[in-house]
Parts: sequence; C-alpha cells; structure tokens
Amino acid sequence: MFVFFLTDIFFFGVLTLLILYSLYVYKTDDIRLTWVKVFSRKSGIISSLVLILFLLITAIDSIHFKKRSNNAQTSEVISLLDYLMEPIYINYEKSYSAPFSSYLYSKETVINKEGKEERVFSPLKYKGDLKNNVSNRLLNVILIFIKAFFISILIISMILLSYLYFVSRLKLGSIINIKFTSNEKVFFVTLNIIIFLLSFLYLLSLDYYILGTDKIGLDVFYKSIKSVRTGIIIGTLTTIVMLPFAIFLGIAAGYLGGLFDDLIQYLYTTINSIPSVLLVASAILMLQVYMSNNPGEFQSIYERADLRLFFLCLILGLTSWTGLCRLLRAESLKLKSVEYIKAAEIFGLKRISIIVRHFLPNLVHIVLITIVLDFSGLVLAEAVLSYVNIGVDPTTYSWGNMINAARLELSREPIVWWSLTAAFIFMFILVLFANLFADNVRDAFDPRAKINE
Repeated sequence: MFVFFLTDIFFFGVLTLLILYSLYVYKTDDIRLTWVKVFSRKSGIISSLVLILFLLITAIDSIHFKKRSNNAQTSEVISLLDYLMEPIYINYEKSYSAPFSSYLYSKETVINKEGKEERVFSPLKYKGDLKNNVSNRLLNVILIFIKAFFISILIISMILLSYLYFVSRLKLGSIINIKFTSNEKVFFVTLNIIIFLLSFLYLLSLDYYILGTDKIGLDVFYKSIKSVRTGIIIGTLTTIVMLPFAIFLGIAAGYLGGLFDDLIQYLYTTINSIPSVLLVASAILMLQVYMSNNPGEFQSIYERADLRLFFLCLILGLTSWTGLCRLLRAESLKLKSVEYIKAAEIFGLKRISIIVRHFLPNLVHIVLITIVLDFSGLVLAEAVLSYVNIGVDPTTYSWGNMINAARLELSREPIVWWSLTAAFIFMFILVLFANLFADNVRDAFDPRAKINE
C-alpha cells in the first residue's frame, strides 16, 4: 500500500514541471540552443550527471509504502530506497565502530573464561573481518573492486549500444567505425565512473561499514544516502515556493511603479531587516505547539516529520524571495522604458499581457541563474538550522542532524569523527556540482556574459 506524503507530492510535481519545461525547450529553437551552450562544456556535462544522480536518489526515496511487520496489526512506512538498501541497514551494532573496523570503537566490560572482568574491544556482529586480518580484508576489497568494474562496464556497454542504435540509427556493422565527439566521450566516461562508484560502494557496504556506525549502531553510509532526499527537497520546494512571490512582485513593482512599488520595497526591506533565523524559529515553534495540541491529526511519526520538513520549506520560501524580487524590479525599471514596451501600451495591450509576452521572456535568464545559484545556499541553510535545533525533525535523516549530533561526538573520548566527515563529503559534492552547473547556466543565459571557449 503506497503512502503519499506532502513532500512526495510536491517533489514529483516539480519533476513533472521539469519534464514539461524540457519538452518546451526541445520545441523552442532559441531556448534549445541556449541550453546546448550549457552542455557544451565538460563541467556542464559532469555537473548535470551528478545532479541527476542526486535527483534520482531523491525520487526513489520519495516512493513510500507500508511494510507489514511480524505483527499483522502494525506496519512500517519505508521508501523504495529503504527496500533496496535493506541488506545494508537492517542489522544494528551495539554502538560506534570506525570505518572498515571489525570491532566496536569503545571498550566493554566482559567476563573472560577465568570468570574475571576484562575491558576489551568487542567484535562486530554483522560486518567486518572478524579475524581482523588486514591482508584478507585487502584481498576482499580488491575482489569487490573487480566485480564492480565489470558490472559498470556491462551496464555502460548496454547504454552505449542502445545510444548508438536508437539515437544514431546505426547498424551493428558500422558501430566499430564510429567516432565520438569530445563531449560524448566526457558523458560516457563520467557515466561509467558514476555507475562504477555506485556499484563499488554498494557491494563494499554489504561487507563493511565503510563510513562507520553511529551511537545506536546504524550504518553512517546509509544515513548519508538517506539525507540526500532532505537536501534536495529543501532546495527544490523552497525554490518553487519563492518563485511566484519574487516574479510577480518584482516585475509588478518595476513596471507599475508608484504606490505599489513603494509598498513592495517596504515589504522586502522589512523582511530583510529581520534575521531569517528568528522567522524560521518562530514558525517551527508554532508548528510544534500545534502538533502537540492536536496529536490525533497525525497517524504516525513519519507524518509529523514530513509536515515539519514541508513547513520548513514553506517558511524558507516565504523569507528568501526578496533577493530575486529586487533584481527583477531593477530590470523591469529598465525594460519599461524600452520602445517595444511603449508601443505595446499605445496599441492598447493589457498590462498582464505585456508582462507575460515581453517582461517574462527578457527576465527568464535572471530567474534561472538565481534559482541554480540559490539552490546550494538552501542546502547549506538546512544544515545550519538543524545545527541550532530549528531545522527538520530529529527523526528525519539529514546532514544537518548528523552535524548537530557530531557536536557531542567530537567532545567525547575517543573522538567520533566519521559522522561529521560523511556529512561534509556529501554536502560538499552536492554544493560543488550545483555551483558548477550554476556557472554554466549563468554564462549561457546571461546576455552580458562572455563564454570563453
């Protein structure tokens, strides 16, 4: 039985909009040529593939359904990603264990054969080399590496043959003589590396805790993968919420002017003067009070956590539209004095039609550039808010919650460093490639930008 959360519905709505926009781009020559410039650079190809991977993980993790437990009357809500990664996270260790370790990270008091208490590092129950033999472990990793390599070669070969046959319409006999362009080589090499890394990490995590375990013995690698959805949801849904306010108010303020412009300026100046952390904190506290006073409206902790995530996206969107609004207002002030705008007004064209036909097409590059540039900032915002306990629900997997938990882990002895490291690595990868993609979009869509070939 499938379960639909609010964030699931809105995320797949965003994916639908992306697909519709892609079809529109494909049918529109000038916009298609502009996007071709984005993917004409190697950085644009690589960054887009990595971002597609993160979107794919989010989509798989957004398909929820109820899984019956041993008790027929109870059920657990899991995602398709949970189902696929069940061999990795289904078993829990007692507590912390370091990456690739065969023992717990802290000593335990046990009774030895002589009946005396002894402080030892207890072996792990489910993963790791129980004999703690470095040579055997290295050999096993090499074998997994080879297996993942052949899996990636097989998959990429199937993709490559399908591309050559269906896209290029080539006969099998002429495939040998085909010559790829530099961009095609980058695409397939990057795709091969991604498939290899996914295969290698998945197979490796079946035998080892490659990023260690947390306080309750849960695989940190699994937590890091699960946190991808939270980061992508925050970035995409917040953007969707802020766009209508920024576009409508920004263009209307610049085009209409007068009292309406003064009111809009007063509104976004006031919002900017209030620290966004205070607005988010007050909104989250009000939501917590509502959920505490109305516990019967929520069937499970999953709905509570999802509502808090959705509400966080909503409040971030309502407080982050001011920057784009200011940019659109400034550009609208320039455009309204252009001759074709005045000509449209003389011919009696309605204002709403002028905005849709003339203002929006000339401002779409600013909107796209701002969206991709703000995406990484929103991902980092979630980590900051969760660090001060006003972010997502503590039961939700997120990089911010991992960083928040690391505060206590870094102050203990011995130091547990791998949770913070894992969150940093995954956040760094997402933010890095989002910024690389944003640079290419900016260079392609900004008419004043010069592309250095």
